[in-house]
Amino acid sequence: MGPFQRKAEATPQPLPTVQPDAVPSGNKGLIMGLAAVLLLVIVVISMLARRRRSYSLRGKHVVVTGGSSGIGKAVALEALQAGAKVTLMARKVPTLEAAKAELLKSSGSTDGKVFVKAIDVGSGLAAVEAAFAAAVQSAGQEVDVLVNCAGNSIPGTFEELDPAAFESMMRVNYFGSIYPTRAVVPSMKARGSGRIVFVSSQAGQVGVFGFSAYSPSKFALVGLAQVLRMELQPYGIGVSVAYPPDTDTPGFIEENTHKPEETRLISETAGLFKPEVVSGYCRLIFGWLLGLSFTVDSFRYLTSFLILLHTVGSWPHCFRALRW
Repeated sequence: MGPFQRKAEATPQPLPTVQPDAVPSGNKGLIMGLAAVLLLVIVVISMLARRRRSYSLRGKHVVVTGGSSGIGKAVALEALQAGAKVTLMARKVPTLEAAKAELLKSSGSTDGKVFVKAIDVGSGLAAVEAAFAAAVQSAGQEVDVLVNCAGNSIPGTFEELDPAAFESMMRVNYFGSIYPTRAVVPSMKARGSGRIVFVSSQAGQVGVFGFSAYSPSKFALVGLAQVLRMELQPYGIGVSVAYPPDTDTPGFIEENTHKPEETRLISETAGLFKPEVVSGYCRLIFGWLLGLSFTVDSFRYLTSFLILLHTVGSWPHCFRALRW
């Protein structure tokens, strides 16, 4: 039996007759209308209140893991154009240097604005802490903003995947965010300020066929962010989660070489975005996610609406971007 074939089912029993409501239809419409207006008022007031908490990146030191390509590089460019110093972290020196040159050219910034550090962020806490210490020394200031963007995907059905794939996904996608976060939290707490962004995925909101190793690692980031929000908020540290869509990056191209047919068909329904298109939302990600202490799970169960909006940024803060 194929994956999409179903067993024969018994004929469903007719639904019981439901008695009409005691509320007249005209009154029901009025009540629904008033509820909609009230909801709109609450949303507008909430958005206006949050606008005052815009977070400026000018003069800040922003570290982007996975910053040598794809969404990470696009985020780095937006931060650079907003007046921040940027440190890119990734595994390979040649790609880091190429990304640095591209960012400097695109932004018109001076060489003293972009720094690079080669590190496998999933290699262990000691190595990552040493890399961050070197980054702070090179930039001449502590890390103000950390964007955990490093990650990759190993698709495959649960029984077909090598058990090592599950460990690899957690090491890169989950521990690869834990170690950098552990490296910056002490100094952020000491200064009473800071922002941490975790880059999850659409697959971190709903499980998808063929992502039995990838999805759990991205779900784990959301749980981590929920805990950190409570623990770090008293110290003035904001925690946020972003859910980008499928993006045409080197990692996505590699993912497609191993993706099951069913997974490919499901993914195609959401579309594929060019990096430059996704980068247009990076300002939104910074504007809302850095300006607020927490932006995940406010409307956790509106999953279909999240996917409809391609989950770039975080609901409900994907309506508009704040000014720098």
